[in-house]
Parts: sequence; structure tokens; C-alpha cells
Amino acid sequence: MKQVDGKKLLAELGSAMQDVRGRLTPDAPMDRVTWFRAGGLAELMFQPHDVDDLVTFLKALPDEVPLTVVGVGSNLLVRDGGIKGVVLRLSAKGFGDVELVGENRIRAGAICPDKNIAAMALDHGVGGFAFYYGIPGSIGGALRMNAGANGSETRERVVEIEAVTRKGDRVTLSNADMNYSYRHSAPPEGLIFTHGLFEGYAEDKTKIRADMDAVRHHRETVQPVQEKTGGSTFKNPDGHSAWKLIDEAGCRGLQIGGAQMSPLHCNFMINIGQATAHDLEKLGEIVRQRVFENSGVLLEWEIKRIGDFMPGYEVAAFAP
Repeated sequence: MKQVDGKKLLAELGSAMQDVRGRLTPDAPMDRVTWFRAGGLAELMFQPHDVDDLVTFLKALPDEVPLTVVGVGSNLLVRDGGIKGVVLRLSAKGFGDVELVGENRIRAGAICPDKNIAAMALDHGVGGFAFYYGIPGSIGGALRMNAGANGSETRERVVEIEAVTRKGDRVTLSNADMNYSYRHSAPPEGLIFTHGLFEGYAEDKTKIRADMDAVRHHRETVQPVQEKTGGSTFKNPDGHSAWKLIDEAGCRGLQIGGAQMSPLHCNFMINIGQATAHDLEKLGEIVRQRVFENSGVLLEWEIKRIGDFMPGYEVAAFAP
């Protein structure tokens, strides 16, 4: 059942969009965007040509139209009822750049893959970025959620962030402005990250290459990298590993419809066939319940879940 009407919204916006150069797509299928390959439609998707185009669009967008920002879809679950309003997806051409801008400093666009920063750092002998080689996502998401791996986190490398407000004003944030914590940030509301400036340190390329190889080997041997997945499903609680709690609760390989907790790494939820977003979210909540009943620990989602449920297929969040 279709839950959104993008052509109607596009017609209502009408002449307000006449100066926009980017792509406007009504009823955009989000299952083509998310790595889970599941989910409903975006009422209207906008892909800006560059930062100037993004500013033009935001200044013209009425305040009452909902706006949702997505990246490459690696850590995202879109519910089957779709997303009302505008989904903003930055284009690789306008926001995928990465460049060395000073000694040991790298500037990257929000849609730049994390691994591209690691590769740039290797080319120029800049240490501190090898961990990005194993994170399947983009810089915008890494900045937002303080992405980390192998004992390192994004907040250790961030100098400043360029962003645009919901009203189309450009702002620059410092590291302190982000209020970083484990897999979380708390910047001012409504900001759209466009670029990040990072700083590392001089390091021998042989050492950097060895660190990147270790990250790659770890990821390929213990994570289901060939599956349709969103990466780590739940955050590690203080003093615990989420996968161990899931395993101890008997949830390794647990399956609901086409969704399964990976037998290889049980904190990775995978789409093994034609899983719906309902299958995936329901599986996650069952795991949260079983883990709590077994250990008393309440797991917190790391996967971001957005959009509306399909009527009759709502998933209630487990609450002890």
C-alpha cells in the first residue's frame, strides 16, 4: 500500500523550486538506498548539485514540510510506510570530495566514503585514520554518530564541521560544539553536515598500511560483509559487548521472516532474502527483549530507524 504522494507534494512546491539545480524525485524507493535493501518510499527526494544549490533549496522549502537527511544508507532502516516530506540525499559529485588541505589535515565531503579518507591519509603519510578503512559508511554519518572501530573514534580526529541550517544559513562547528560521546553527538538541532575537517599526525606509510590491512582482515573474517546489512545493530553497553549478550541470550542466527541475526557476527542483522523493514525491526525488538530477560541489560539501537510503519504492521519498542 502506497503511503506517500510525492507528485502532489512536488506540485504544491511548484515555482518555489524553479532556481534549484539538483534532482527532485517523487516517490523515491528507499530500498534502493539502504544497505538492508528494504523499506518504503520517500515522498520527495532531493539531491543537491552542491552546497550553493542546497542553500537555495532550503531557503525555498516551506517550514511546514518535513525534512529528513540520509547518507549512503549503511546504518539506516526505513520503515515500510515510507517517509513523509522531503528526504535530502547529498550527491557524490557535490559532497564526495576529499583533499589534503594542510600538514596532516584532510577535508572531506559528507558523502565521502569513510574508507576514502583512510586511503588519502595513507597516500600522504597521515596517521590516525586507519580505523575508517573498516567502517562501511560516509563521513556525514561518521560525524553525526561518532563512528569508531578498532579502539578509535571520529571525535579524536575532528577539527571542525561545515553545516547548513534548516533555513539555509551556513555555519561552522568546532569539535566541542558537537558534544561527542560514545556513538553519539549532540550538536544544535536541524543542521545538515556538508564537510568535515580532520587532523592526524605524521606516520610511516608502512605502519599505516599494516594497520589498514589489520582492520580489513578483522572485518572480512568476523563480519558478514557480503550480506545485506546495516552494520552493528546495537551499541555496546558499558562494560559489555553487545554480541556476547546476544549470543548468551540464544539469539545467534535467530530469524523472523527474511531477517536474521548473523550466525557469523550476531550483532549484525541481515536481510537473507526479501525481508521487510517490519521483519528487521521486529527481530531487533525480540532480541532486545531476550537479552534483557537473560542478562538484565537493555540494548540500545545503533541502527537508525526512520519513517512510518505500514498500518497493521507496527512494531512496539520493548520496554521492561
